Amino acid sequence: MHKDSKRREALLYHAKPTPGKIQVVPTKKYATQRDLSLAYSPGVAEPCLEIAKDVNNVYKYTAKGNLVAVITNGTAVLGLGDIGPEASKPVMEGKALLFKIFADIDVFDIEVGTKDIDAFIETVKNIAPTFGGINLEDIKAPESFEIERRLVEELNIPVMHDDQHGTAIISSAALLNALELAGKKAEEIKIVVSGAGSAALACANLYLLLGVKAENIVMFDKEGVLHIERTDLSPLQRNYTFGKKGTDLKTALINADVFLGLSAGNILTPEMLLGMANDPIVFAMANPIPEIDYNVAISARKDIIMATGRSDHPNQVNNVLGFPYIFRGALDVRATKINEAMKMAAVHALAELAKMPVPEQVNIAYGETKLNFGRDYIIPKPFDPRLITIVAPAVAKAAMDSGVAQHPITDWYKYEEELAERLGSDNKIVRLLANRAKTDPKRIIFAEADHLDVLKAAQIVLEEGIGRPILLGNKEIILELKEEIGFFADVPILDPKTSECDEKRLQYAATFWESRKRRGITLLDAQKWMRERNYFAAMMVNEGEADALITGYSRSYPSVVKPIMQLIDKAPGVTRIATTNLMMTKRGPMFLSDTAINVDPSADDLAKIALMTARTARMFGVEPVIAMVSYSNFGSSQNASAVKVREAVAYLHKYYPDLIVDGEIQTDFALNSEMLKDKFPFSKLAGKKVNTLIFPNLEAANINYKMLKELYNVDSIGPIMLGLDKPVHIFQLGASVEEMVNMAAVAVVDAQEKEKRFKSIKVSL
Repeated sequence: MHKDSKRREALLYHAKPTPGKIQVVPTKKYATQRDLSLAYSPGVAEPCLEIAKDVNNVYKYTAKGNLVAVITNGTAVLGLGDIGPEASKPVMEGKALLFKIFADIDVFDIEVGTKDIDAFIETVKNIAPTFGGINLEDIKAPESFEIERRLVEELNIPVMHDDQHGTAIISSAALLNALELAGKKAEEIKIVVSGAGSAALACANLYLLLGVKAENIVMFDKEGVLHIERTDLSPLQRNYTFGKKGTDLKTALINADVFLGLSAGNILTPEMLLGMANDPIVFAMANPIPEIDYNVAISARKDIIMATGRSDHPNQVNNVLGFPYIFRGALDVRATKINEAMKMAAVHALAELAKMPVPEQVNIAYGETKLNFGRDYIIPKPFDPRLITIVAPAVAKAAMDSGVAQHPITDWYKYEEELAERLGSDNKIVRLLANRAKTDPKRIIFAEADHLDVLKAAQIVLEEGIGRPILLGNKEIILELKEEIGFFADVPILDPKTSECDEKRLQYAATFWESRKRRGITLLDAQKWMRERNYFAAMMVNEGEADALITGYSRSYPSVVKPIMQLIDKAPGVTRIATTNLMMTKRGPMFLSDTAINVDPSADDLAKIALMTARTARMFGVEPVIAMVSYSNFGSSQNASAVKVREAVAYLHKYYPDLIVDGEIQTDFALNSEMLKDKFPFSKLAGKKVNTLIFPNLEAANINYKMLKELYNVDSIGPIMLGLDKPVHIFQLGASVEEMVNMAAVAVVDAQEKEKRFKSIKVSL
């Protein structure tokens, strides 16, 4: 991405529509005078008095128990260094965002305007009663060590400096599994560490708890090897002065089993790697450029086990695997601190999770056929939905076992259910979708690229690695708009109306006419239609000159659907085209069908729509739980509208008994599992969390998805086309840039799936 364009995009993201990345949202009703009198005066006095009687009641009556402070003084921000507390605030808000989306923990970011250790500590201590935990962030060493040590000792809530311990915990889990694969023992290995800052020291400290011997660790900083004669070292660095004066990195690495890099890019050479022991373990975690390039490393040593801090290579050591769930577990038992036992519990939980069978959702997200424990998979993936239910309980149990839990958990099954429910409040599925698209980007036609928002979406799709855009429209306008938004990448631009496309247009027209000449289409019709973008684009996809098509930004849905239906065949075995919308609700992803095509589907149509929607849900890694909704519950009405839903369900129960589907059922019963279980315990949906709604007609589906979108600001992907033989998807008129980017990711994943199916059919033949 061009530097100026990226800078402008980043600034715009943080500034619009509201400055910053977080906000405070009320959790109680506030509509009436009665609500306000309970929220503030006079009702608020009652919980105040209860807390005054017993301070532990603060967890019962306030948000303290789910509130963490992310605190810094801005002295060691990312790769930016000492930029001050105000300049660090965007980073702290970003950390707050990660806490929320991965573990449903609320955060206030606190930027403290002092570099004085005592003043900083006193500030944090004075505000600590507000919070259930303290996450120290981006504080330079060695001050960070003393600050954390004293706050852990002097406060009775969890305190952790994630920059130190996050990397240590994740890399320790990776080391455990790497040693197992290499057949080596922790107490026997030799480790060389490049970097002697807070993260490197925390890693070394935790490795000792795994059994590594301190005398087998040789550590380097920018001045060279740490050795006993150096006088410029901190007390913590002096614990690792086992190197010999004058030793360089190359010499230290001879016969070393492990290289841990937390320093600078490209300091490790293939020659140095070749000097290491058999099955070398290399954690090159400098960002954005590792100490050695991944591809260079695996080319130099076929027996290497490697991890980096990057998401585009196997075994990413990512702190988000740890801190959200460590704090989640600590908060849930009201731990007074995060101790070594809790950190080690997280280490072992992460290591064990990597050995468990991987859910299909994770395989799908990372474009893998099947992730298995091995050299390319020694730590879990950041989007693994099991992290919260595996790591948080392990940390909570360790807190209880080590005597720092004030509110022990007694029902672990219920606790894990509660943790799983917390995952429903974010948009992980969108990130999973984009991540999967990036594994195998496809050529996507943007049929209306001479519109600014469409071009912006195409730019993001290219720069994020989601797909490779092909731009259709007025070439002169597209070039002007590209210049305006800083879209400097060279991508194909085609205008079907110009002479430049004459040959291709005539070729497409002839091909189309040949296939439709007995269906009332003349060659002249075909030639005229191919001047239109959607006809031309659809033929590009048909002819294999593009992998997918997205369109519809500037025209009504029916006018765009018509050429698509004329040119794109139905998928094999499909008799009815339909659409679904994926809604990102607070309860998790919901599929709503049919939102755009079938006005009054029959019972047979509804059954087919349900089956196609189920297949699409699985494409997103979601196992469908389908409610066929109506105004009626299980035969309470004999009206034709309710009867056809009932008949569709009967068909599905008979021919697809393994599909979790039921109805006809009213929407409130479908979405309220307790109410459904109480009134209709016989239903296949009883005790299940419905994630798919099939509506009896277009009117109901379309009204519902648009109402959800506008009233509750629910993000929507769709309408997603179901049943076509090619990956063609249509926006709603005036779709946002974000919606178009998401739809592009859908189109790429759809193309990946269709390509897989085609290859499997070819192989079977």
